[in-house]
Amino acid sequence: MTGMRARIVPIIVLALASLVSGAVLAQRAPSNGQHLYLPIYAVIQYGDRDRSGTARELPVSSLVSIHNTDLDRPIRLLAARYFATDGKFLRNFVTAPRVLKPMETVEFLVERSDVVGGSGANFVIQWDAAVPVSPPLVQALHVELQTNRAIVFTTDAVVIPR
Repeated sequence: MTGMRARIVPIIVLALASLVSGAVLAQRAPSNGQHLYLPIYAVIQYGDRDRSGTARELPVSSLVSIHNTDLDRPIRLLAARYFATDGKFLRNFVTAPRVLKPMETVEFLVERSDVVGGSGANFVIQWDAAVPVSPPLVQALHVELQTNRAIVFTTDAVVIPR
């Protein structure tokens, strides 16, 4: 390869996979409603802290997906409340109850420029159904794409005992 230079472009892909445990399987039991906690990240802190104790931050977009996993019955989405790291309520992405048909998905985007939620932002998703159904699958896909780097990871919702 005389005279030729190979250029290696680093691509960083961060993928966090969920482990199926007894608690996760219990969340999947038929239900007629739940409150779900979904952690998301408006920014990711990384690297070493500087002299003032501050870490670098990278904004990411977060796509919240709520999948009705029941093959035969609808569910009703009542709320998708978004909170900042400090617990401050920011907004509800569901302004009126919304029916999701069997196997339908609804998505909400927290844009990359919307960093107000911070590194510990979260959603509380509330849904119900007329009869016990297969609970929805609720996840957030976090993405940051640049010329020489891609960061992609997911987070999964967990049931908040009521």
